[in-house]
Amino acid sequence: MNSIWSQIKRILEGSLNPGIYQVWIKPLGAVIEDGRITLVAQNEFVAAWVRERLIPEIVQAAAQVTGRAPTVQVTTKPAGGPKAPAGRELTVPASPPAVNSQDGARCTDGQVFRFCFDQFVVGPSNALAYEASLGLCRDTLPASQLFISAGPGLGKTHLTQSMGNHLTDRANRHGLKVVYVTAEEFSSRLILAIKMREVDRFKAYFRQNVDILILEDIHFFQGKLKLQDELLNTISALQARGCRVVLTSSFLPKELSGLDNQLASRLCAGFLATIEQPDFQTRRNILEHKAKKHQVLLPGEVADLLADRIRTDIRQLESCLNNLVLKARILGQSITMDLAWDVLKNYHQDRGDLDLDHIVDFICSAFDINPDHLASKSRKHNLVLARNTAFFLARKHTTLSLADIGLRFNRKHSTVVKGITAVEQHLSLQTPLGRQIERAIDSLEG
Repeated sequence: MNSIWSQIKRILEGSLNPGIYQVWIKPLGAVIEDGRITLVAQNEFVAAWVRERLIPEIVQAAAQVTGRAPTVQVTTKPAGGPKAPAGRELTVPASPPAVNSQDGARCTDGQVFRFCFDQFVVGPSNALAYEASLGLCRDTLPASQLFISAGPGLGKTHLTQSMGNHLTDRANRHGLKVVYVTAEEFSSRLILAIKMREVDRFKAYFRQNVDILILEDIHFFQGKLKLQDELLNTISALQARGCRVVLTSSFLPKELSGLDNQLASRLCAGFLATIEQPDFQTRRNILEHKAKKHQVLLPGEVADLLADRIRTDIRQLESCLNNLVLKARILGQSITMDLAWDVLKNYHQDRGDLDLDHIVDFICSAFDINPDHLASKSRKHNLVLARNTAFFLARKHTTLSLADIGLRFNRKHSTVVKGITAVEQHLSLQTPLGRQIERAIDSLEG
């Protein structure tokens, strides 16, 4: 039996990302009998991750070895006590467990969401989204669906994971099933279910076995009509059962293109909350909050400097502070302006003069083209890349609407959305094109 599991692991080692195999598959034990595989994980955190993300791949590999698709279950190894419960089902990102307190719930050892509500610094730019998120968790939001729109690094994932923390605390008490998944992961699981001829099982899971669905980055569904149909039916089925749905995107529903009319209407049916770029005082408050968490003294002039220089991406602002604190501790120094300036050199610094004209001039210089090329109808690869990068920078650094950005480049707002989405995906996945775009952006923002 062990040889069967060894063969299955060899197949998985060749088909999965090496990091995923080493962290999640290699440590598992296995008991194989009567067409059933029982995988044994060290703890419930690992078991939940494997259970929700890797079962289809394990079944497929096992079918290659045994000639049939077995039943696979994941449990935990007893450690001087009863086996950890496997009834609660969660789909979550691969992030470390958090231990913290929050308003109305606790983040305890073994939970897999990183953030809590009490870590979220509220300001004018995000207050509505914060209150709506907390209201959904407390059943005080007068809607069963919440749509959060925010650009990268502004806090929408912090809020969705805070909801995950709060809701899973209730799930432990009331038997609710909370699923947190990105749109890309949802799509991948559906495609794999189609290949494995297990679509009915996929539908039953998401439509009948889920009480609260948190679905990130739904702009991924643009132009994918078959996937949109399944998403629409899933949301409709959940809401018919009185379940709650949380959706997030970098764009407002009206800004998304290539959507089925019924799905577009459904996305607008619930409560809509946006997160804007934070003002100076909110950025400063975030720094002070994080400094208290690190138990360090952050001089006011240093807080002012960081808040002034990093304006459009809270994730980068927090990272800069983290590195400043770490460097000061390694050197055995207090945090000073000189040290802050030294750390800032490694981060994008926002420029107050970066309007659309400056962005166009930069793009033309970086890609060796002229402004007429950006507004032309040409679909040459280098021009599309340059144009999309201009869209991305204009969205990030100006207050122009998508329609106004499109007008400058003789494009519809839907084209601007597609271009920005493409750039975000390349940057996130660190593709060769993504690294090329990143170098271009670095030279502008550095």
